[in-house]
Amino acid sequence: MLKVGLTGGIGAGKSEVSRLLVECGAVLIDADRIAREVVAPGTPGLAAVVEAFGEEVLAADGSLDRPRLGSIVFADAAKLATLNSIVHPLVGARSRELEEAAAGDAVVVHDVPLLTENGLAPLYDVVIVVDASPETQLDRLVRLRGMTEGDARARMAAQATREQRREIADIVIDNDVPLEDLERRVKDVWAALERRSQAPRPSPQE
Repeated sequence: MLKVGLTGGIGAGKSEVSRLLVECGAVLIDADRIAREVVAPGTPGLAAVVEAFGEEVLAADGSLDRPRLGSIVFADAAKLATLNSIVHPLVGARSRELEEAAAGDAVVVHDVPLLTENGLAPLYDVVIVVDASPETQLDRLVRLRGMTEGDARARMAAQATREQRREIADIVIDNDVPLEDLERRVKDVWAALERRSQAPRPSPQE
């Protein structure tokens, strides 16, 4: 099994890269998706979030009002840290379960938005960073996701810097490009991952 950590700043296009890697044959473990599952209605995770932030973060149907919660935590580093202390251990436990269920020869891609911020790079055989300029990120968040410019900038500022992400990268995928160029780059990266997954591993004694 080859364990790959995939990360990138919000709006950099990481989700598109993960989709393309799955098309190539990767097993995807999506931390964002798991983060939603562990705070679904009726879960201990949601109960802990409500205890920490109050019932104002609940939607009318009892689910988590993610935009409301986001507006609270991304403007306050201490509150963001509180949320992370609740959600991250739950996400980590579920991610390990899914990894253990994958085939022994799989290329398992962990899509982890906060890989850099949480110092998780040593957990993976390869770290891929999807990189885009701050201008591109801001444009995508406002134009495609409907965020206000203020919310978009706050979310970007709450993450690691572009330079910090690139420092931990084994592979950088530039996503200031059209989709067809991105597809070619991801296929090249996949070929490299397959070669690495099939290479003999050194024994612990070596």
